[in-house]
Amino acid sequence: MSGPLLRVVLFEPEKAGNVGNVARTCAVLGADLHLIRPFGFHLHDREFRRAVMDYMQGVTLHEHANWSAFQRALPEEARVWAFSTHATTLHTRAGFRRGDYLLLGPESRGLPTWLREGLPTLKLPQPGGGRSLNLAVAAGVAAFEAGRQIEGW
Repeated sequence: MSGPLLRVVLFEPEKAGNVGNVARTCAVLGADLHLIRPFGFHLHDREFRRAVMDYMQGVTLHEHANWSAFQRALPEEARVWAFSTHATTLHTRAGFRRGDYLLLGPESRGLPTWLREGLPTLKLPQPGGGRSLNLAVAAGVAAFEAGRQIEGW
């Protein structure tokens, strides 16, 4: 099939290292990476370059000025899945399809309520309690589960 397996979307990411690691995950999976401004760093930061290493050449990167610009760029048939600790549906029950968008929020606050309200929202299990997962880890767990559902690994 043509097109990327997935599209990982980071809304207002704050940490260069996390974004670099998410980019590496995208490269390994054949997923596109969408970044929605504002960022808490510059794409030329040393920390970003160190985290992404040479994986960026394998990633199709899309930058969006804000949430509205991202929405305008979406194809009509796009399926956007929001990830939040506030959701009640586990990510394993989503029924992902090729080309889906997996949306994750900034490290310090997650996705805002106003954004989550209009989207199907999923959560990653956290049976040990505590705080939420690191952004790069959460994106990896979500993307690999979506890939497993789509490709049947």
